[in-house]
Amino acid sequence: MTSPLSGIRVIDATNVLAGPYCTYQLALLGADVIKVERPGSGDLARQLGADAARNRKNMGISFLAQNAGKSSVTLNLKDPRGQALLKRLVAQADVFVENYRPGVLDRLGLGYTALSAVNPSLIYCAISGFGQDGPWRDNPAYDQIVQGIAGVMSITGTAETAPVRVGYPLGDTIGGMTAAFAVAAALNAKPRGTFLDISMTEAVLSTMGWVVSNHLVGGVTPAANGNENPTSAPSGTFKTADQPVNIAANKDDQWVILTDVLGCADLRDRPEFATREDRKANRDVLRGTLEQTLVQKPAAHWVEALNAKGVPCGPVLSVPQILQSDQVQGRDLIADVETAHETLQLTASPVRMDGVRPHPDTPPPELGAQTGDILGGLGLTAAEIETLSAEGVI
Repeated sequence: MTSPLSGIRVIDATNVLAGPYCTYQLALLGADVIKVERPGSGDLARQLGADAARNRKNMGISFLAQNAGKSSVTLNLKDPRGQALLKRLVAQADVFVENYRPGVLDRLGLGYTALSAVNPSLIYCAISGFGQDGPWRDNPAYDQIVQGIAGVMSITGTAETAPVRVGYPLGDTIGGMTAAFAVAAALNAKPRGTFLDISMTEAVLSTMGWVVSNHLVGGVTPAANGNENPTSAPSGTFKTADQPVNIAANKDDQWVILTDVLGCADLRDRPEFATREDRKANRDVLRGTLEQTLVQKPAAHWVEALNAKGVPCGPVLSVPQILQSDQVQGRDLIADVETAHETLQLTASPVRMDGVRPHPDTPPPELGAQTGDILGGLGLTAAEIETLSAEGVI
């Protein structure tokens, strides 16, 4: 079951993150993903990342992160011969994924109408910032733009610091995961063949269920609450002797246990903390009062003591700390992927199947590394491939 998409071929005409993240998830689950890239430069992510030397080699870390397990073919989609070759690839595929601006591939004769004519059972997945219609359809959309427009930044940070961007490309990755989910669902349809319109903005809004519903149903204007849980108190981030912890005493019985463990049961008798609503209204005073005790011992002490009693508590870790933790290390999330020159550490699938986590089976491809083999599989001769290369088509 670790390769449930084995036998499924995906043509990946995507760039940077939302689309490549989608097709990476499909590749991890066994799909044969052929990445179609621009000759000479390829996916822009090849030039992005923290290592300038890798960027110069067209193998930037941003590219490595979500392109293992794929093949790379270079095609000039502005050339009629490149367009014809793409159609031949699509004719043998199950899925086509793209994240161009709406209308771009239509103008090249490579939109859904054209490609579904070549392959009526094709699942065509288009990922964009705002969707294929509406007044914003033609607007460019990077993750930062989506985070701002979707309302995420308005509720991130505190009342004093908002708007604040979430510290990783939230819109791209949620959009990509939504697309992968939609593709997997469409593969189960009988007969196959559909157009999937994935809006990154709508995907993000969908994940904001409580925030959106509190406004639509409850009439509440969402606000930035920093590290505090607006639905309960004490529930948020607290200082300890060495590093912050998150405590979520969301239920009344957890509030009782928390005050018992901290040795401050008398707080339950104070009228400003008597009920959940009282504690929410006085959350700042409550946090400061609890921290007077919490700062007397390190985070590890409180994590162990509170979790043992059924009060959720966890340390606030850095990315290196969580990656080095026994929890992550012991569950095989980070895969060692061998290349000709080094061993890369990359994130594997977020899913385990029957106790086994799917890992990428090949490293991220060099630009166009499989062009000859794949075009040869379409019936092109070595001489034809050489001519197309010399003329910049591949």
